[in-house]
Amino acid sequence: MSKLRGELMACLKDLKLPTVRQHFEEEALRAQEESLSYEHYLFELMQREHEARSNKRIGKSLRESKLPLEKSLDAFDLKVLPPKLRQQVHVVLGGDFLNKQENVLAFGNPGSGKTHLMCAIGQELIKEGWSVYFTSGSLFVQELLLAKQDLRLTRKLKHLSKFDAVIVDDIGYVQQNQEEMEVLFTFLSERYERGSVIITSNLPFSQWEKIFKNPMMTAAAIDRLVHHSIILELNLPSYRMAQAKLSKSGGTQ
Repeated sequence: MSKLRGELMACLKDLKLPTVRQHFEEEALRAQEESLSYEHYLFELMQREHEARSNKRIGKSLRESKLPLEKSLDAFDLKVLPPKLRQQVHVVLGGDFLNKQENVLAFGNPGSGKTHLMCAIGQELIKEGWSVYFTSGSLFVQELLLAKQDLRLTRKLKHLSKFDAVIVDDIGYVQQNQEEMEVLFTFLSERYERGSVIITSNLPFSQWEKIFKNPMMTAAAIDRLVHHSIILELNLPSYRMAQAKLSKSGGTQ
């Protein structure tokens, strides 16, 4: 190893440029063979470093999100959605609702693809640099309740506030007692106009008293969610059933 190469490797290590350190020699050889300019050579190196860091960041964010990665956009057939709903989905994928701290509320029958679609959107938002956290409604209220009992609710809410979007899946399945109702409402109040919530539910708003029990609490929760929101109505034939039939037929339908 020449003295110059050794010093260069040390500099790249100190500057925390592992991809440049790994590939600068092969890129230099390619630049010579293809008569590339110094600027082009430098650009190719920096692009590889940037791509490696971006992939590392995305991988870390996906792990922190707890999103089920199999529910991706590639695995969801957007063509099954009506044109208006498809357009709404494209708007949500753009991520501007996060800049405005708006919510996304997805309603529909069981099996209509709500969870898959919201998880897919969450993954795409992470790839664009946003932070997302996924949880099921039933598990979420239990975590909030436990945090409250351990005097950690403020800390828990502060942790959740670092995410641009919190996805709460299947809120309609939550059968709450008074304490659970209160901690969920506390979360929604804390997020109001401070961060986005993405919620899926089998229950329309008219039946949300089954969740919150108290009519005034129900109205207040709905008011906070709807004030700045995009509502997706997925009242479609069962997406899961259609995918199962397609799989059995070998993808010929």
